Amino acid sequence: MSMDFSTDRLRALLAKPQGHKYDHGHALVLTGGMGRTGAARLAARGALRVGAGLVTLGAPGSAMLECAAQITALMLRRVEGAEDLAALLGDPRINALCLGPGMGVERAGEFLAVVRDGGVKPHPTVVVDADALTALGSVAAPLSPGWVLTPHGGEFARLFPDLAAKLTALAVTGPAYSKVDAAREAAARAGCVVLFKGPDTVIAQPDGRAAVHAASGARAVPWLATAGAGDVLAGLIAGLCARGLSGFEAACAAAWLHVEAARAFGPGLIAEDLPDALPGVLRALGQHGH
Repeated sequence: MSMDFSTDRLRALLAKPQGHKYDHGHALVLTGGMGRTGAARLAARGALRVGAGLVTLGAPGSAMLECAAQITALMLRRVEGAEDLAALLGDPRINALCLGPGMGVERAGEFLAVVRDGGVKPHPTVVVDADALTALGSVAAPLSPGWVLTPHGGEFARLFPDLAAKLTALAVTGPAYSKVDAAREAAARAGCVVLFKGPDTVIAQPDGRAAVHAASGARAVPWLATAGAGDVLAGLIAGLCARGLSGFEAACAAAWLHVEAARAFGPGLIAEDLPDALPGVLRALGQHGH
């Protein structure tokens, strides 16, 4: 992590004072249809484990039974289309939304339109991941400042093709164009936080502030390259935003926690293990601060 985002800062951000569950935020995670709810359920469990007071899954009617059979602590609401989402987001207690994991591009695109500026007030923080990034397409103008985009390399190339081309071009003259440069330019163009995933994850916000989280050397976790791990990361960001962290702080904290949970579990990790490894990571972080 960059020098301006230390574990001391992380510990302060994650401190959870006593209060009602709604004092710790309410995150909404939207699912895809039947047979495609696993990614959203992973994200929702991550959001709950990281301390959101409530987490609701919003599923189409075809997927309600599938979700109900798989969840316990999570809430479940039917969200068939754009009108249902707009009505649900009329509840001001919902202050974070995770949009994309397993949704399908068409459904994600329909819901993106609901949460663009002017669609919902007050605006929740929106984590845009997976299929929602594909639905978004190339970014040429500012989006909502309350969004957090979470692309991996391929998604970044679709969102910002010119920046990706500069990043992969041969550096004939210096200084070379770096991943930090690309993430900063992307955040400035999009007008929101960009978390550019990879072993060298870069988190940038529009004003140029950036943090780097390198999962390399002693912190390398090659077993984190497994299906669903990115969905959990999106849920961690949404859960931390629900708790009141800014998009940038939530993305920084989530990147660190994501890797720490993977390190704590070790080889053989599958995505379901990540949320359940978090309590030990959070406990160790708290003990380290005494």
